[in-house]
Amino acid sequence: MHAPFRFDHAWSLSPPPARVFHVLADVERYAVWWPQVRRLQRVDEESGWLWVRSALPLTLALLLTREVEDEAAGVLRVSIDGDLRGWSSWQVSAASGGGTVAHFAQEVSVTRRAMSMLAPLSASLLRADHAWMMRGGERGLRAYLAPSGEQ
Repeated sequence: MHAPFRFDHAWSLSPPPARVFHVLADVERYAVWWPQVRRLQRVDEESGWLWVRSALPLTLALLLTREVEDEAAGVLRVSIDGDLRGWSSWQVSAASGGGTVAHFAQEVSVTRRAMSMLAPLSASLLRADHAWMMRGGERGLRAYLAPSGEQ
């Protein structure tokens, strides 16, 4: 494995924290609102395979396993295996002035399995692709949470 990539994003959202938390905890519906999430295949109650593809022409297969789902603390965390290895988390909290801040953090390393397809790409290109994916997720979640969005 190579040096890990660390990502941090904060999304400001209008709905209250409880609503945002429940949508983010429902990983099986991510593909409904997050365009870069292509599909999910449940393994068991705690884990499932998630396939993601952003602007770059490659699809990553990720095995997500729930580590923490604490609504009172607003924390969701999964371990990640497959083409990437590490973890990701959401911290959902009330924003000052109303609404919610959903903070996404992730630390992952590219696995040997994924190295052959990712090796030609620079770290800056991979970071840009991740940023593109996160912008798509934020736009999709805003639309999904809007009063006219699917409930």
